[in-house]
Amino acid sequence: MEQRQFDVIVIGGGPAGLMAAIAASAQGARVCLVEKGGKLGRKLIISGGGRCNVTNAKELNELIKEMPGNGRFLYSALTQFSNRDIIDFFTGLGVALKEEDRGRMFPVTDKAITVANALIGRLKEQGVEIRLNSPVERVLYGEGGCRGVRLKSGEELSAPCVVIAVGGCSVPQTGSTGDGYQWAREAGHTITDLYPTEVPLTASDPFIRDKSLMGLSLREVALTLHAPDGKKISTQEGDMIFTHFGISGPAALRMGHYVSVAQRKYGKQPLRLTIDLMPLRPVDEIFRESWDLLASQPKKTVKNVLKGFFPERLIPLLLTMAGIAEETTASHVPKQKWQSLAAFSKAFPLTITGTLSLEEAFITGGGVHVKEIDPRTMQSKRMPGLFFAGEVMDVHAHTGGYNITIAFSTGHVAGLHGAQAALSRSAADS
Repeated sequence: MEQRQFDVIVIGGGPAGLMAAIAASAQGARVCLVEKGGKLGRKLIISGGGRCNVTNAKELNELIKEMPGNGRFLYSALTQFSNRDIIDFFTGLGVALKEEDRGRMFPVTDKAITVANALIGRLKEQGVEIRLNSPVERVLYGEGGCRGVRLKSGEELSAPCVVIAVGGCSVPQTGSTGDGYQWAREAGHTITDLYPTEVPLTASDPFIRDKSLMGLSLREVALTLHAPDGKKISTQEGDMIFTHFGISGPAALRMGHYVSVAQRKYGKQPLRLTIDLMPLRPVDEIFRESWDLLASQPKKTVKNVLKGFFPERLIPLLLTMAGIAEETTASHVPKQKWQSLAAFSKAFPLTITGTLSLEEAFITGGGVHVKEIDPRTMQSKRMPGLFFAGEVMDVHAHTGGYNITIAFSTGHVAGLHGAQAALSRSAADS
């Protein structure tokens, strides 16, 4: 069988791989994009609730702060292909974008398929050869560096530069099943411990176990995670929802990173998490306003007075925590207990037992050790011609368009420098 020759082979048809193939082919390189599934952009199409949050409009330093997984390593890539460049790139493809809360950028159509189709269209325009249903068995290495890939069908594709952009272990139904780690190990790379991040949290409180709060959404709250010694680990603001196993929603997902890291540090012991129901209002103000409500409706029961002030399904729990019976009339409430209730509204307690599994997480923490990758090019320091992009590396960020920004930025940088390396080598050989 005649071996097909390319300049760059990109493995993985997710956001990082698509962008890598586009950047490489834009340099005039012969590019083959190899995807083991039958469809490109599977994870991209379900991202952002099916709307695809393509990037975040915050300034670079603010972006880095939202990337707890080795954000400083990403500085060079984000300088070369920034969130502004991502916005310009999609606008240039005819994908109009709009900015929503916290800097999140979405297509005006509110459909992720718009983004996927634009990327796939550009690939085809630039002559990228697309191989679907073509799982890679191994990346081929020689004394001088990369030689190409062998598909599970037995076919070998030759190229001096290979970009591994296959994601981590999270959301495996989209094809991210950890294949890239073994190929990296075979090139001499270290894989750091893998753990779930951007992941819902599990809790053991009675109101979680009896599902009495399941489905309750809380808007613009602040979650604070505490270490076993009581010190604050992190505070994350945003929306959340109670589930049958614990809590989810954007604020909870962001906290998933800190829960995973804390439990790796302290062991699998429960952690205390508190919910501030009104982060913009001090406890004294909450006490005064709610106390005035009581005074204005002395004959009503406290649970009825509080309707509209706190989420209705939380009221019985807040009253129980403060030691106040639900049927107590407003005029009979001790002031000290009401102060206690106000305090609990600023620190509603949850007992966090952990997170959902790595497979159920949105993002994988850990991966190819970043000290073994050149941050300027995404090329391996262990194997010439081997490049990495996206989640396969030990990089990750919070929800809000930051992880896909990492994918697009590192994908662009890996594809660009992979193509340049291959073309310069080809010119030298000729």
